[in-house]
Amino acid sequence: MTSFSSQSLVRTPARGSAGRARALRALLPALSLALVLIAIAWLNPRAISYFGFSLMLNLAIPIALATIAQMFVIAGNELDLSIGTFVGFVGCVTATWLRDAPLLGVIVLLASIGVYALLGALIYLRNLPSIVVTLGMSFVWQGLAILVLPKPGGKAPEWLQAITSFKPPFIPFPIVAAIVIAAVVHFGLMRTSYGVILRGSGGNPAALSRAGWSLLRTKVTLFALAGLFGVLSGMTLIGITSSGDANIGNGYTLLAIAGVILGGGEFMGGRVSPIGAVLGALTLALAASSLLTFMRIPPDWQVAANGAILIIVLAARVLISRREA
Repeated sequence: MTSFSSQSLVRTPARGSAGRARALRALLPALSLALVLIAIAWLNPRAISYFGFSLMLNLAIPIALATIAQMFVIAGNELDLSIGTFVGFVGCVTATWLRDAPLLGVIVLLASIGVYALLGALIYLRNLPSIVVTLGMSFVWQGLAILVLPKPGGKAPEWLQAITSFKPPFIPFPIVAAIVIAAVVHFGLMRTSYGVILRGSGGNPAALSRAGWSLLRTKVTLFALAGLFGVLSGMTLIGITSSGDANIGNGYTLLAIAGVILGGGEFMGGRVSPIGAVLGALTLALAASSLLTFMRIPPDWQVAANGAILIIVLAARVLISRREA
């Protein structure tokens, strides 16, 4: 009896410490965003306003949607290196065919989602590295974008511009959109039974297969969802910028990967967080568009500064993970 009690006394503080570490790990994306906001408020207090947030987060929603697209792929232990050029291709289709020939534009966008689903099937059936397949597809999407729109131009559909320029009372539209995206994806992926299956395909595919679930179907579903959110990202981007460019989304690939990791996602094990991914995207958008500008860091150094921010957050996660372990 005495031995059992002493073991309990030893284990209880350890469990409490691990619980605090897990809580801190879950809160890290929100803490990162809060620190960026505090720094912006200190450097430029006028930016913390309805107009300021609308301006600073103007391009955050397309980044958040692209990050969610990447998150679905990472949930299946894969990586998509084509999401940036895919967003650019969708943008070119939106600025041309979706405006001038809506039926053709809708068919092309739906077909592009189907291509993403077929990529998932190809990767699974042939056991191909997703990095290699999606890297090759990045050149395909880039080439198609140039064929659709050889030079910058086109125009966003009026209905799309009306949606992206909507100004709700009290809360800026980018914040409302971010909350809606995070809530919908969190419910679908984290709170539904099929969401558990999708995450299980990355967490423990062998157990999922033994339980009778089709890994091919889950892979196709994850890539189709990535394609869907990539389409939404490209359309939203064109609605905001009002014109298209074949290179408009090239930087989104690295931003999407960084957003997922910054939001608490892992490359292996199906560990992802929709809310954290959106928070990570907002953090990157604020850091790139506002914080570094207010700090008067030259544009040539801003990419490196973004990388430094990501490294600092990841280092904090490693320390927290060791404490949790």
